[in-house]
Amino acid sequence: MKMNMPNKLTILRILLIPVFVFFMLGNTGAAGKWIAGLLFIAASLTDTLDGYLARKNDEITVFGKFMDPLADKLLVCSALICLVQLGRLSAWVVIIIVSREFIISGFRLVAAERGTVIAASPWGKLKTVTQMIMVILLIFYFKGFFRALAKVFVVLATILTVISLADYIYKNRDVLKDVH
Repeated sequence: MKMNMPNKLTILRILLIPVFVFFMLGNTGAAGKWIAGLLFIAASLTDTLDGYLARKNDEITVFGKFMDPLADKLLVCSALICLVQLGRLSAWVVIIIVSREFIISGFRLVAAERGTVIAASPWGKLKTVTQMIMVILLIFYFKGFFRALAKVFVVLATILTVISLADYIYKNRDVLKDVH
């Protein structure tokens, strides 16, 4: 199987995760925080770029449909777990975010089994952007205004996580109906 550029970017995002975690949690000093932050930003940008390239060049593949969202979840969940370990994020926030991802993934599996593809919603996209900004602010964890802004984004990301889940379930509630 020949890999197209969007799929290569997805694989790159996955390969960046252990490097990111090393710099987040390793004894790498102040430089480690900067490297981790830049790696997270770069990995997040590959998500936008791979989706754009796949649509623009008509290179959407089964591999990409499966691996791209998985890579996103692995990246964000890795960052969230690191942030809990560093004491910058409460575990209950991570539980809400990760639970939403499991619920939506299960929902998508049931829908796929029934031949239905469920597209991302505007709420889900807004949730993702808000979570990415939250993570970046918490990685760098500057004092003063930016620390306060990070707390605002934690609240926003948590609220949008719940709203996007409710919206997703409501709009796709027929997926849960039994078909005989």
